[in-house]
Amino acid sequence: MSTLESADEAVWKSICQERKRQVEGLELIASENYTSAAVMEAAGTVLTNKYAEGYPGRRYYGGCAHVDTVEEIARSRACELFGAEHANVQPHAGSQANMAVYLTVLKPGDTILAMDLAHGGHLTHGMHLNFSGQLYRTTHYGVREDDHRIDFDQVAALAKKNRPTIIVAGASAYPREIDHAKFADIARENGAALMVDMAHYSGLVAAGIHNSPVPVADFVTSTSHKTLRGPRSGFVLCRKEHARNLDRSVFPGMQGGPLMHVVAAKAICFGEALQPSFKQYAQQVVDNAQTLAEALIAGGLRLASGGTDNHLMLCDVTAMDLSGKIAETALEHAGITVNKNMIPFDTRKPLDPSGVRIGTAALTTRGMKTDEMRRVGAWILETLRNTENKSELTRIRSEVAEFASDFAVPGIVQETSAGSGPV
Repeated sequence: MSTLESADEAVWKSICQERKRQVEGLELIASENYTSAAVMEAAGTVLTNKYAEGYPGRRYYGGCAHVDTVEEIARSRACELFGAEHANVQPHAGSQANMAVYLTVLKPGDTILAMDLAHGGHLTHGMHLNFSGQLYRTTHYGVREDDHRIDFDQVAALAKKNRPTIIVAGASAYPREIDHAKFADIARENGAALMVDMAHYSGLVAAGIHNSPVPVADFVTSTSHKTLRGPRSGFVLCRKEHARNLDRSVFPGMQGGPLMHVVAAKAICFGEALQPSFKQYAQQVVDNAQTLAEALIAGGLRLASGGTDNHLMLCDVTAMDLSGKIAETALEHAGITVNKNMIPFDTRKPLDPSGVRIGTAALTTRGMKTDEMRRVGAWILETLRNTENKSELTRIRSEVAEFASDFAVPGIVQETSAGSGPV
């Protein structure tokens, strides 16, 4: 019997059910992925017991020699992976990574120019209920209505008019490769700093599949758990000239002690991404996304911008007389997990929008390729045509579970008996 099972049966049961969901279903949420067994193991080590406020060699606690080594490994690997001059690997998540940059560059009331959440941006890019929208003056650019691509004429005009202190590039629901150099040109012309939030596509940047923002941006932020396949956390890259102020913004400005077990997991994640096989993985992610997009378009769905360059796509389900909420619920009943999402120029409300967001990073981690994406696309279309037909959804769920059993989830031990562990 597991120690956890004997100590807290209620939590144990919930973990086991989540393991079952992950193994038997198809994870298509664009911001999710599966870690390796090594990353998962590191996140559950004795390092969770250690407080380590400060930075390697300059801690406010004793006994930090070994965690110093771990953090140095993580920082050096992050710099090597992305060609950066400095890395801070302590932010607990992507939102905290963005907050750290804002605290470094901005004062309350300063102006941010960033992508509109309704057009694919992120909460921390100035959404009015988020800290970024409450502390700072925000103005937003978006995409063109005719092709759903970033409107750089609008970006330039808004920058000239509003003179932002910082321009933010990057998105959470934009299916095309972002031209970071264009953003850098506009930032320089208007005396603004440039921050690129590459949380979603950092794995593609690490593999050289997409252009890197590091050479042109003052700051680059990211999560480590999406296309990078690491633990749920964040990090910041910057030029040396900003290193001291950025580190002060993270600690003591924003956080106390770092989560050293997660920092260790990030170190492993960066090390894995430095291997040649990671480039093959990242390319397969994009190939899979484009194949799945083609299958969905052929089946009658409209996609924002007409397709994808990266790991995600935005599907307009109103052509099938559905809302994003209905589509998400039906797909979950069929064992396929996506998230409802607004599409550009959406006329519906955020909690019941016109679209769903779909990503291929997690299924690619399980070893699925383009042939499997066509099959997944067929199940998605079948589900959306039968949202009210419970027997059809049950049938699809059964087929999905049988199909998924052929593709192991890294880091998850398959259940072989009643006493099997949750991971």
